[in-house]
Amino acid sequence: MTRPTPVTPVDALPAEVTERLGGRRVEVPADLARRLADACAEVSTSDADRAEAGRDWWPLAIGWAADGAVPARPGLVARPADTGQVAAVLSLCNAAGVPVTPAAGRSGVCGAAVPVFGGVSLDLCGLAGITDVDPRSLVADVRAGTFGPDLEDGLRVPHGVTLGHWPQSMALSTVGGWLACRGAGQYSNRYGKIEDMVLGLEVVLADGRVVRTGGRGPRAAVGPDLTQLFVGSEGTLGVITEARLRVHPVPAGEGRRAFGFPSFADGLDACRRILRRGATPAVLRLYDSTESGRSFDLPETNVLVVLDEADPVVVDATLAVVDDECAGTEELDTGLVARWLEHRNDVSALAPLWRAGVVVDTVEVSARWTALPGLYDTVLGALSSVEGTLAASSHQSHAYTDGACLYFTFAGRAPESTTEDGPVAREAWAAAYYRQAWDEVSRATLAAGGALSHHHGVGLNRSRFLAQALDGSLAVLAAVKTALDPGGILNPGKLGLDSPFGTVPWP
Repeated sequence: MTRPTPVTPVDALPAEVTERLGGRRVEVPADLARRLADACAEVSTSDADRAEAGRDWWPLAIGWAADGAVPARPGLVARPADTGQVAAVLSLCNAAGVPVTPAAGRSGVCGAAVPVFGGVSLDLCGLAGITDVDPRSLVADVRAGTFGPDLEDGLRVPHGVTLGHWPQSMALSTVGGWLACRGAGQYSNRYGKIEDMVLGLEVVLADGRVVRTGGRGPRAAVGPDLTQLFVGSEGTLGVITEARLRVHPVPAGEGRRAFGFPSFADGLDACRRILRRGATPAVLRLYDSTESGRSFDLPETNVLVVLDEADPVVVDATLAVVDDECAGTEELDTGLVARWLEHRNDVSALAPLWRAGVVVDTVEVSARWTALPGLYDTVLGALSSVEGTLAASSHQSHAYTDGACLYFTFAGRAPESTTEDGPVAREAWAAAYYRQAWDEVSRATLAAGGALSHHHGVGLNRSRFLAQALDGSLAVLAAVKTALDPGGILNPGKLGLDSPFGTVPWP
């Protein structure tokens, strides 16, 4: 079984690890623990396993790790090997009123896999592997705990197909995690996001019932699409155990371009025009001058990198549109695309920055083309005005006919007077700064009519904005939650939903 990759060591012995999130922790009674051990392939109560299961790649937790802490620990970690064992675990926990937090690669960056109320951490990495591939119909059945590289190897080598889903967390994340958070890969312009790739699901409900949605035929008109009910639900409505996915032939053609624009707004408009004409290059990423300097040593321009892969005829047609819409703009060396490919998944600087006292994170949102230039200016201005900010920048990462995703990056350091007051004051400042930076991006996005998240999901970071982001429809989501999980045991404290176990405190 492949295990999650820790982002950074916790600087404490396992028995001495502390927790940063307050609130209630639900213990797992000894009798329930024994019954879970009988029903599940593996159950662990070790301090080390519980500490690791108490965090994901939430950047705020990286700073806590340097102080020997995790956000919150479960009472035990259950590792089922198949759907039947998942069903047994949920049935037992539901009857006992013990919360269950589904997790696998734990690559999320918003705290969605943190067991804020303790209970059971349900590690789904044991549910791995491709169960069927239909290369003629371009459909594959995959178990939820399958990690990205294993999936692609299993599709490409024997079957000559690809999912086309390449998130930055590819090596760290699983199919179930992609679905639970509505993830996007870096080639999403060509292949779509994960919600465009999924045809059907196998899901275990809170009481242990196993249901299957969709996947019987293309574009079915058999009532509402229940598959999409669970995609993006972050484990609050059910536990995804298997998925039927749409795959594609491994592409035979590839093409690359790079351009420099005098302003970020000019680059955004070129992207808009390209998509408007029906061209969907797999990669169409625009970096502002700050990020162009940091990533490409070109601080005087706004770099657009373009990469497409498809049938050679399709690639040629796509790049012809790109060339047409970027005519008159500075053409750059396509070696910049290779440079992007080489470093696109590198997150090695994240942990060292936090350990050095620099608070850093990225926030991805999306909005319509008409709103994006103003949103870009507003957010960077707001971030720069937050005391302690060292840098604020942005890039456009996923584009569509109606709008695009903007990634905002911020970095801040506590004033010297705060650092002199010791680690407690420094940690309090970091948490306050982090929250304020997120608040600025989220409020500006909602004010512009944009979407709070494009593909990282909600987790803990965005829960406080869900009522505003969903308007009155949060009540509908709450009603669905009550119907499917009346005991509220599934990943409580997430998606802005009320929890029977109490309120999730912010650190």
